[in-house]
Amino acid sequence: MKMPSKIDDYFFAPCGINCMVCYVHLKDKKPCAGCLGEDVSKPERCKSCKIKNCATEKGFKHCFECQYFPCVQIKNLDRSYRKRYHISLIENSRKVQEIGLVAFLSIEREKWTCGECSGVISLHDAECSHCHKKS
Repeated sequence: MKMPSKIDDYFFAPCGINCMVCYVHLKDKKPCAGCLGEDVSKPERCKSCKIKNCATEKGFKHCFECQYFPCVQIKNLDRSYRKRYHISLIENSRKVQEIGLVAFLSIEREKWTCGECSGVISLHDAECSHCHKKS
């Protein structure tokens, strides 16, 4: 998959994940539409995500809007992502609060675009979804 000219804001999940660079979205067949997109082709764990459902129930699009941010669930997921993928979901959310979603996704677009072919690099395996080069 080639990186689009703009990452749509619905690809920024409530928890702080950029769904554009998630391996589930980057699948060749039936790519996921992102956490805030339609449930078609979404894994069950994403359809029934406790974090997303909590935000929705409280009337928030993003967890950082909540007075309890970062909650235990976000802290646990953040710890896992920092350890496994060297990405902080809490930092992502705070950056969005600081500079806005459009600016954040523009930075993310540059960060996750393959320098060889302009494909999308997966945050989960650090591999380009188009040319399969490891970064």
